[in-house]
Amino acid sequence: MPEQPPYLRVADLLRQRIASQEWKPGDRLPSRTQLARESGGVGENVIRRAQELLISQGILEGRAGSGTYVAEPRERLRVVRSQAREDQGEPPFRADMSALGKRGTWESSTEAKVPAPGPIAARLGISEGDLCVRTAYEFLADGKPVQISTSWEPYGLTGGTLVVLPEGGPHAGKGVVGRMAEIGITVTHAVEQPEPGHANAEEANLLGVQRGALVTRIERTYYSDDGRPVETADIVVSAARCAIVYEVPVSS
Repeated sequence: MPEQPPYLRVADLLRQRIASQEWKPGDRLPSRTQLARESGGVGENVIRRAQELLISQGILEGRAGSGTYVAEPRERLRVVRSQAREDQGEPPFRADMSALGKRGTWESSTEAKVPAPGPIAARLGISEGDLCVRTAYEFLADGKPVQISTSWEPYGLTGGTLVVLPEGGPHAGKGVVGRMAEIGITVTHAVEQPEPGHANAEEANLLGVQRGALVTRIERTYYSDDGRPVETADIVVSAARCAIVYEVPVSS
């Protein structure tokens, strides 16, 4: 087995000291020089990398000009991805938050007739450069950011209808399933592919987390009853604030 990198070993030591309550939430950690001495004489750069890892995991937090502190515990939302939520007749995020006793809201910005990039076109089963409606979302739980996403719908599918704008018109905010039903398209299922990742600068700013913080990225595509992709989205969720749980129906 390869030897564990020094910064991972130091991160484990810091976790242990926090778990033993040597340092409690809100406490300021000793200087990197002192921690380097206490961690077997490693370099301060090793301490910095260990602290950055723990900051990305929500265990520590850095304060500009002040130092590094043990982070206050945050409530971690348990978000259930479930077909039953889709069947409730309201947007899934609002249903998810309602199940947790929270108010789910969102802000959005839509651009119509945006040429589809290659990867998006492949997911939608259209040609690269075909026009799409792109909508960027920021989802909030009781006013706090927990999720962002970018949604793409083929303009050839909804153009000229009352549902062409996901968040505009008489059917605004109904969600993909409800809106597509208004134009005679039955959405039967979605495919989601989750992957772990780290927040880039823009994602960190929107989610209110540190750059490099752990996130869950979900690639989701909705399909109609004839197998046609009708919407695809890239969803980014803060791992420190949300646990993603999948509920799988079982036929009797």
